[in-house]
Amino acid sequence: MHVLFIFLDGVGLGANNPEINPLAAVDMPNLQKLLGGNKLLAASAPFVGERATLLALDACLGVPGLPQSATGQAVLLTGINVPAEIGEHYGPKPNPDVAKYLLKGNLFIELTGAGKKSALLNAYPPRYFEGVDSGKRLYSAIPMAVTSAGISLFTKDDLFAGRALSADFTGMGWRGMLGFPDAPILSARDAGTRLAELAVNYDFSLFEYWASDYAGHKQDMDWAIEQFEIIDGVLGGLLDKWNDDEGLILITSDHGNMEDLSTRRHTYAQVPALLFGSERLRASFSFGLNDLMGIHARILQTVSP
Repeated sequence: MHVLFIFLDGVGLGANNPEINPLAAVDMPNLQKLLGGNKLLAASAPFVGERATLLALDACLGVPGLPQSATGQAVLLTGINVPAEIGEHYGPKPNPDVAKYLLKGNLFIELTGAGKKSALLNAYPPRYFEGVDSGKRLYSAIPMAVTSAGISLFTKDDLFAGRALSADFTGMGWRGMLGFPDAPILSARDAGTRLAELAVNYDFSLFEYWASDYAGHKQDMDWAIEQFEIIDGVLGGLLDKWNDDEGLILITSDHGNMEDLSTRRHTYAQVPALLFGSERLRASFSFGLNDLMGIHARILQTVSP
């Protein structure tokens, strides 16, 4: 059974206020159709439809302070309440206290040990690897988890060969920001189709989308709306290609941020857990799920029932 995990950094479930919440302002026809006409808002959860389930998950986990990326992502990857273990929410990159939990065991290590095939579907540019090799760049939690399992990160060559996707889905960032004028460009829908085609090659695959958190910190409404228009197009192409009886799609986040552009800081908001697949798979995955700690075990159970 395949599981595709699309990780959206810094996306909470917020109020129906288009002045501060881009998810209240944006039109996402593909997602809204699946959610019975509802938008991705706090008032829309919980929801169970013909093909989609939406839950609200606690990202605070009983620990004072605003949730942060390193500990939130470590919880998703390990199932351990890492902020409670170290006594604080921490981020954005793992410090040694957080790293020891990721390196001891995470989804990629466990699935590899069980003989399952896993991958992070993002392609990384040459300067990313140069930064890591020189010590000037630290791994964030997800690449740290992947490489700790002996799995290689995808490169420019993988992007150009169609074996991985750009972090912005379309590839425009590789041309405009990274200086690769011949980088392949995909429409949002075609990127979704490509994502589905890649995911079926693995028992578990993850795609990390970090720009949503960046938009929240920048309080950039127009860019945030544009991002989620692209994400909705990706979702349309992905679900057109996806076989619900053969796999489950999970979309969730590590903490709130982008849903409230009145602040540059993270928020205490619950985060969405969107599930797409058969009714049986969604019901099994969602049963009793109410916080970030439950994601890890349910992925393992779905991939290796």
